[in-house]
Amino acid sequence: LTALQLQRTIRHRGPDGSGVHLSESKVPGRRHVVAHERLAINGGVGGNQPLYSHDGLAALSVNGEIYNHVALQAQLADKRPFATGSDCEVIVHAFREYGLDVASRLDGDFAFVIVDEKTGELYAARDPIGVNSLYFGYGADGSLWFSSEMKAIAGHCERVMVFPPGHYYSSRTRSITRYYEPSWMEASKADRALDLPAIRTSFEAAVTKRLMSEVPYGVLLSGGLDSSLVASIVAKQFDDPKKLKTFSVGLEGSPDLMAAQRVADFLGTDHYSFVFTVQEGIDAISDVIYHLETYDVTTIRAGTPMFLLARKIKGLGIKMVLSGEGSDEALAGYLYFHKAPNGRELHEECVRKLGMLHMYDCLRANKATMAWGLEVRVPFLDKDFLDTVMYTHPDNKLTKGKGAETQHLEKWIMRKAFDDDQVEGVKYLPQEVLWRQKEQFSDGVGYSWIDGLKEHCERVVSDEAFASAAQRFPLNTPPSKEAFYFRSLFAGHFPQWSAAATVPGGKSIACSSPVAIKWDAAWAAMADPSGRAVGSHDSAYKSDKPGDKAPEKALEKAKAK
Repeated sequence: LTALQLQRTIRHRGPDGSGVHLSESKVPGRRHVVAHERLAINGGVGGNQPLYSHDGLAALSVNGEIYNHVALQAQLADKRPFATGSDCEVIVHAFREYGLDVASRLDGDFAFVIVDEKTGELYAARDPIGVNSLYFGYGADGSLWFSSEMKAIAGHCERVMVFPPGHYYSSRTRSITRYYEPSWMEASKADRALDLPAIRTSFEAAVTKRLMSEVPYGVLLSGGLDSSLVASIVAKQFDDPKKLKTFSVGLEGSPDLMAAQRVADFLGTDHYSFVFTVQEGIDAISDVIYHLETYDVTTIRAGTPMFLLARKIKGLGIKMVLSGEGSDEALAGYLYFHKAPNGRELHEECVRKLGMLHMYDCLRANKATMAWGLEVRVPFLDKDFLDTVMYTHPDNKLTKGKGAETQHLEKWIMRKAFDDDQVEGVKYLPQEVLWRQKEQFSDGVGYSWIDGLKEHCERVVSDEAFASAAQRFPLNTPPSKEAFYFRSLFAGHFPQWSAAATVPGGKSIACSSPVAIKWDAAWAAMADPSGRAVGSHDSAYKSDKPGDKAPEKALEKAKAK
């Protein structure tokens, strides 16, 4: 009964079907319950979960897509036909043959749990980067809980935690084990020469494999480099690009809306631009925090317009979209990377950022869309593509600045790989889009969004309330009224201490890790996650209005010291 009740808290993730499997544990008096809420993308009605092994004793509940399911099925020694058309069924059969190694054999985005009555084993795993969310926790009675979202289990656990990406848990070993540890995590291993054709072909393959779908799909198109390249490659799969729907969101007249329309016109897609107001965004903040399960400022700033957009998209009958998350982490695309002292430190920051994605952009993309039963797929985080760009020598990712013959703009290697002179007769994007400066999503939807949000928080959070921030929130104490406002709403939804501990803290400049703030002495005095906090942004903060601190002033203070 408890499992059935908790299922309802995440039914938004899977409105197409529900399933429950109950089995007796090898421990007397204990039971295993596997429950699932399904969003049907592949497998039709036959893909309802849990999915079972051939003997019916191993039950699988999974949220994900397995892109190599056909090849993996062909490799299995047991040639009996599968019971469903689901790409995920191969997991439970592979588990029976490969045991603990099953997660490392999967190419996809996934979070799953298997309970095997035959052996009494419980096995759980999460994809390498953490595209799909997964939490776990321990009950006061020693019970072990797993869920795609924290809200389903937080109230029943003494402590709830984020399940780390690239890891699996097995009751056989009673431990969490890393299975994904590519050697490029060490900077010394990133030593390959720049290969632009390899970057292009591996990314095209990453996009193409993610078109595996039996339902209508589209592309989230901001008009920036990343989403535009995704849209371009997808559009080329259609004999008539008008069959592809693309979507953008922003304030009236925002940079993203205008850039996205230019790209859509160039590609010939069926494009939808959705306009929201600052007030509509503010009104949605509490719901956004509930669904995203975070109080991180950048995630909420960017997650709000994405949350609003996802609802519009689902209303059009679309169930899956492709998006551009992950490029900036792998390709050093954030503007603060302009200050990287050398290739080694740049690479180490890229590794840090990829390792943190599951708490930021992956969390946002997954939960903001799944709040409305919409699935997002992210080709920039494809394992093969990551190998291609992360083994490339990091000196090729350094930004040399305007006027340089090469690498004059962030993500130069990706831009050049798809430039007009690379493939004869093929034009991927207009030049003004291909070479458009990086805009963080929360900035690109309209600069007034962040400014208006900060001004709202200044009005609703009193000086007296903010003065109590350290006493009220000793863990990750909010450094601004905006952060205090978000944290207060989060605490209302998730009052548990361990829930607050699932959200990372620390200063950030334009989405940097805390380590990278050391690259510029001025940043320590002006930490702000917006891309406009970096002086190399074409629209960097210029005024000293409330919530709009000028980097020039911070630099002067730093020099004065």
